[in-house]
Amino acid sequence: MMYPVIRKLAVIAFFTCLVSASMAQDPGPKNKLSSTERTESKPFRILTNGKQITVQTIKNISKIIVWTSGGNRFVEQSNIEASSYNFTIPAKEKFVFMMLELQGGKRFTEKIGVQQ
Repeated sequence: MMYPVIRKLAVIAFFTCLVSASMAQDPGPKNKLSSTERTESKPFRILTNGKQITVQTIKNISKIIVWTSGGNRFVEQSNIEASSYNFTIPAKEKFVFMMLELQGGKRFTEKIGVQQ
């Protein structure tokens, strides 16, 4: 006689745990962008040829700063007003960081790896 009551309580407890576990998972904010909306194409391309780097853009470049992982700036140029810019990476650097500002004030940062 007690078995049907225990069975009903076990089923109720199981479904209660199942519902509370599913509600505990936060799906995040509703206004999150989907992965296709988040990845916006960059308005520039970085071409590498050994230590020689070329940056090509759709709009004109107004400012570019390039620095090493140690924080040393080796390129800092403003008022470029061209759609392409070339520079050479120092001898022993494996990667550098670049900040690119296009006309209109939009800024982009990029980590550039260099093969030795």
